[in-house]
Amino acid sequence: MSPITVGALIFAGLMLLLVLRIPIGVAMFIAGGGGYLYLTGGEMLPLLNSLKTLAWARLSNYDLVVIPLFLLMGQFATHGGLSRALFRFVSAFMGHFRGGVAMAAIGACAGFGAICGSSLATAATMGQVALPELRRHGYAGSLATGALAAGGTLGIMIPPSVPLVIYAILTQESIGKLFMAAVLPGIIAMVGYMIVVRIMVTWKPAMGPAGERAPWSERLAALLAVSPVLVVFLVVIVGIYGGWANPTEAAAIGAAACAILALLSGGMGWRGLLDSALGTAQSTAMIFLVLLGADMLNTALALSQMPAELAAWVQHSGWSPLLVMAMVLLIYIFLGCVMDSLAMILLTIPIFYPMIMGLDYFGLSQGDKSIWFGILALMVVEIGLVHPPVGMNVYIINRLARDVPLQETFKGVVPFLLSDFLRITLLVLFPGISLVLVRMFQT
Repeated sequence: MSPITVGALIFAGLMLLLVLRIPIGVAMFIAGGGGYLYLTGGEMLPLLNSLKTLAWARLSNYDLVVIPLFLLMGQFATHGGLSRALFRFVSAFMGHFRGGVAMAAIGACAGFGAICGSSLATAATMGQVALPELRRHGYAGSLATGALAAGGTLGIMIPPSVPLVIYAILTQESIGKLFMAAVLPGIIAMVGYMIVVRIMVTWKPAMGPAGERAPWSERLAALLAVSPVLVVFLVVIVGIYGGWANPTEAAAIGAAACAILALLSGGMGWRGLLDSALGTAQSTAMIFLVLLGADMLNTALALSQMPAELAAWVQHSGWSPLLVMAMVLLIYIFLGCVMDSLAMILLTIPIFYPMIMGLDYFGLSQGDKSIWFGILALMVVEIGLVHPPVGMNVYIINRLARDVPLQETFKGVVPFLLSDFLRITLLVLFPGISLVLVRMFQT
């Protein structure tokens, strides 16, 4: 069989295991191990030799330390009540507009994402904070839940972002450059979601009534309360890209700062501290299990030569590079129906990355192209968190808003998905949007 045929069969086996509800990390390990056995003639010794070094080679990577540290920073922010300070701050300045409370929730999601790095944690935490306020102001259930589900995706779009760290490790790209490149697209995503809310409440004013206008004393108090969170974000991002701290050191500083803020604010006691440590350990174990499964799968694919063969085939197919990019992004959207964002990054980057890097896009250098594709992949992965049938953010928000039918939440998400597709088209056609800050700080 040809390498592409062998690779396709490995993928078919993986999808079958996923249909049988096998955990994604275990499914990738089984599919990869089976493919490796077939390609080595059914001999167990080569597989055992590979397994002997696989875990050590992956988990001894110093760069991976940044993942549990960013997760711990998010856990401290979640249990320390920092989300409430963020929501109060944005709501104080925007809540008096029609649809303003929903826009404030989206802005708070972006702010929380800047210290969290997890979409699911952002959606769950901000849902608990903002939903009562949205209900109190009489917001339509579809708009309230749709805005929070979409806003939750900013948790991985606004740096720090765990999927971006994984992408950087897989492609040997700079974590700092990727974080810097994600800032402007993340802001565009936030503004796009706010515009969607404004359009919806202009179309149907009853969906999002205006709230009370906060006095300037309350606004200043909210600004002072949230200023330490802004400092943490600046320290982490500027520290990484400024060169005075590597990503691991910056993540450690951010985690320590969030812990101190949570303790000083009185939002986190010993119970919250223990819950933060346990939540970090569980999330880290899940991510590392998926990493090991992906390594086994990618080892089998590399042995089959499928990625190289596929990249060469695409390069000589005569297809337009933009058509290839559109097909890759569509595949991501379809994969979002069956797997989570981290698994998608680990599964697809070893295959799609060589393909994209072998094509010419607007005369971009290899480094710029790598950063641009990473941001595009992150944005499309983000869509999988809100589009059916999986849409994990939708289910999380709907579980919090039990009085809103699930179909209403999915209907509420549709306008935000249209904003996502428009933003992705913009980023595909104008790569400079994601590269401008990287180039600015390089000079």
